Amino acid sequence: MTDADIQARLDFALDASREAAEFILGYFQTDKLQTELKGDRTPVTVADRGAEDLLRTRVAATFPGDGFLGEERGETASSSGFRWIVDPIDGTKSFVHGVPLFGTLVGFEFEGDLVGGVCRMPALDEVVYARRGGGAWWQCGGAAPQAARVSNVSQLSDALCCTTTVTGWKTIGGEDVFERLCGAVRLVRGWGDCYGHLLVATGRAEFIVEPQMSPWDAAALVPILEEAGGHYLDWQGRRRIDSGNGLSVNAVLKDAVLGIIGKPHAS
Repeated sequence: MTDADIQARLDFALDASREAAEFILGYFQTDKLQTELKGDRTPVTVADRGAEDLLRTRVAATFPGDGFLGEERGETASSSGFRWIVDPIDGTKSFVHGVPLFGTLVGFEFEGDLVGGVCRMPALDEVVYARRGGGAWWQCGGAAPQAARVSNVSQLSDALCCTTTVTGWKTIGGEDVFERLCGAVRLVRGWGDCYGHLLVATGRAEFIVEPQMSPWDAAALVPILEEAGGHYLDWQGRRRIDSGNGLSVNAVLKDAVLGIIGKPHAS
């Protein structure tokens, strides 16, 4: 693997996620949108499946040895060492209710190490992206990309905390943890799913705590948060995307937040 290999995939991910966003917006707030419930009672739409199929097809044509793991269609094995981990619409509940806080997440790893990611918000025309060693970048509309950096807020009492759903805390029996967080920070808002993580990466929120996360929800976020100067971790402070929960946080508040939700862990 070389920097050129990573950059080529990041450039591809930006282009392919833009194409997927255009496809998704063809269904947003229209009567063409049909919703089904999966076995876990979460919604899925033709836009979710179609966007993932589009991304799978493009990866297979451009990087035929790369693996692919998506939320809707399962996994294809890798022969190159690279694997793509994709959530075509992160925030499907927002999407089906006509709320613009949903995104397309495209992450990629090499031999298990997450090295690049794109978080694109189709309805907001906003994107944050990063690759290992290349910094994190934030672009709104047609404006020039600017460096994405986490905030330097150092006190929980000054922090803005996001979370996706209060019911998720109830599902895991974590209401007391959530109450402690609410009591420790300046402000709590439900600007959740990938949008909350994007807010942390661009310094507009200090952290987002998620009681329920899947690998495709998190893979793109790890390199973005790290290159923006922060962290994506599980609740035990580990750099993992398969623990079922997650935290995006600025650098200085990491230990304070982990002290509430889990076990502080050395960087």
